[in-house]
Amino acid sequence: MFLSAIAILLISMFVAISLGAKGLTLETVWTAIFQYNPVLTPHQIIHELRLPRVLAAAVIGAAFAVAGALMQGITRNPLADTGILGINAGATFVVALSFAFWPGLSYGWIMLLSFIGAVLGTLLIFLLGMAAPGGLSSIRLTVAGAVIAAMLGSLSTGVAIYFDLSQDLAFWYAGGFGGIEWRHLKLILPVLLLTLLFTMPLARRVSLMSLGEEVAINLGMNLRWTRFLALAAVVVLAGVSVSAVGSIGFVGLVIPHISRKLVGVDYRLIIPMSSLLGAILLVLADLGARIVNPPQELAVGIMVAFVGVPFFLYLARKERRAL
Repeated sequence: MFLSAIAILLISMFVAISLGAKGLTLETVWTAIFQYNPVLTPHQIIHELRLPRVLAAAVIGAAFAVAGALMQGITRNPLADTGILGINAGATFVVALSFAFWPGLSYGWIMLLSFIGAVLGTLLIFLLGMAAPGGLSSIRLTVAGAVIAAMLGSLSTGVAIYFDLSQDLAFWYAGGFGGIEWRHLKLILPVLLLTLLFTMPLARRVSLMSLGEEVAINLGMNLRWTRFLALAAVVVLAGVSVSAVGSIGFVGLVIPHISRKLVGVDYRLIIPMSSLLGAILLVLADLGARIVNPPQELAVGIMVAFVGVPFFLYLARKERRAL
């Protein structure tokens, strides 16, 4: 099953590089990647435009999916994703402030400020959750995340309306890979890949936490330390991804559930499978966004929502029946 997922991912990436406003053959794609000739225009299109965005879609899709899987594991909430930590809302709020007060900032500075906003949003949730008697628990984390996300989302909307930034913030609300270049990949790829590798040793602990906090404590696990490490990985994965391509929802919600159906409940299998399926989803979503109405592009978040919204409604109905 893992080999099949890897094969589908590689095929999807080659197809995504070959299709677009200008169609290119798979042979041209192969030679442009492994025998790059900067004189040829098709090679320039592939190397400078399509290859970086496809690589970004694959890695960021994996990051969103693994972050969602970790969130669902440590909170035991099947509807949890990175939005529950206020990461998306925190990043968008700081971006709104930067557009309002520093309108001439470069894309790199906006990425940095967006990541800082994601971290600050998560810190607010930690402080709110730990303020209650008994310390931070999975339920308090979920409730605090929803409160902070709603507050920061409302503040972002207020800033956008007051400073007339709705058009500028549209990218960050809907998400997209159009602005990704090699210089951005050099910043985000090492961080995301190292963090994805870091999540693998956490998988066993997250599996125990998903069984219940009492079970994990009886087995001698330090819940507070495990939760801190997992949340730190989630903040880096989702924060860096949102800072690069904006807020793309539903990846962290849908993919972990599909992974459980395929490989079971062991997070040592769920995390690597989620990374592969998340990469496939965003590569295909970016491809769809480019070919639906060429040369215009749709937002990637819209393409993912076609899959995510029905799946979310199905999950919500399923959980209501379980109650």
